[in-house]
Amino acid sequence: MPAIDPRTDITGLVLAGGNGSRMGGIDKGLQPLRGRPLAAHALARLAPQVASVAVNANRHRETYAGWGVPVWPDADDSRPGPLAGLLAGLSRCATPWLVTVACDTPDFPPDLVARLARAAQDANAPLAMAASPGTGGRPSIEPVFCLLHVGLRQDLEAALRSGTRAVRRWALGHPTALATFDRPGDDPQAFRNANTLDELAALASARERLASKAAAISASEL
Repeated sequence: MPAIDPRTDITGLVLAGGNGSRMGGIDKGLQPLRGRPLAAHALARLAPQVASVAVNANRHRETYAGWGVPVWPDADDSRPGPLAGLLAGLSRCATPWLVTVACDTPDFPPDLVARLARAAQDANAPLAMAASPGTGGRPSIEPVFCLLHVGLRQDLEAALRSGTRAVRRWALGHPTALATFDRPGDDPQAFRNANTLDELAALASARERLASKAAAISASEL
């Protein structure tokens, strides 16, 4: 497999096309976290890691487009889930690889893409998924944090037509590399997400505590 250079070979896609059912049907990507929409946090985290970025969104497309990035909706108006977002990206990206991240997980690792690319390359695999440390020594797969080769597009189209909806189920039908973020220095909470408004509030509180701690450390060093 040729070397994968994330800054030239990979397009990044923030998945914000869901129904937000666990938030009462609101557009999750536009919910504020410390004064900024969740999806905007994810874009800012992803952009330095890839060649270009886009958003997968099915509602409020003009709002997302106002951020100066392409907006790629699902081809299927029924919003069948994140696999449709992956297909939207594979159908439009101009690079040989696509990486996807969830809009509700703003603190994913800053080296996410580089490590996914390394895992795919080392395993000569067309897919790589991230994994958090999990419990009992077993990694917990984070299926929407996924690196895919564009050659998978037709297979994914067929899977969606057949009724497949789970990213992990589809992906594990192919050679799939795993990048586990359990090294010293990795944040064990990097994949913490906000599926509900309560979880969003908890995430905001955790960020406030970190900001206060960082400010206190800086003050003590003066």
